Amino acid sequence: MKKIKIAVLISGRGSNLGAIIEASKDTSFPAEIALVISNKKDAGGLILAQENQIPTVFIDHKLFDNRAQFDQELTKVISDSGCELVCLAGFMRILSADFIRNWNNKIINIHPSLLPSFKGGNAVEDALNYGVKISGCTVHYVIEEVDSGEIIDQIAVEILENDTKESLAARILEKEHILYPRALKKVCEKIQTKIS
Repeated sequence: MKKIKIAVLISGRGSNLGAIIEASKDTSFPAEIALVISNKKDAGGLILAQENQIPTVFIDHKLFDNRAQFDQELTKVISDSGCELVCLAGFMRILSADFIRNWNNKIINIHPSLLPSFKGGNAVEDALNYGVKISGCTVHYVIEEVDSGEIIDQIAVEILENDTKESLAARILEKEHILYPRALKKVCEKIQTKIS
């Protein structure tokens, strides 16, 4: 089976990118990282990708007049690389409706809660404040409504009595590193089945 070419979008250290890189070293893994894109020049994930001989691109969002123009450049770079799937891994930008429509059912994201609970940027803190006993992480398809696309896979994480935002976030991140490659495998195998 042909490996599915993926573009990984990052803004930071790239710890989930690292988990995907490790998984893709297995010859039976159905995805190949063809490109890593960051909107931050100093993102640690760019160095991580380069150390693993993965092509990288830095696109400075500050050079564009608006989000739509930045996203058009993003689409061009991803399309030119031949990628069939976009993985968001700590990409700290809201994508435009046009970009999402352009890559309909071809963008996946990881979120630190058991969606549909605790959407948005403060998911870990919100779970603690609400007093739930279980949180976790979710990989889902990206649609225009934030954190609302179809769920691909989840892992639950128990919230401990003495948990802080930092301690819970760290334990969820550990599970994210298991979940993202697992969910990506499912998505790529589904694409492979459609192609064959």
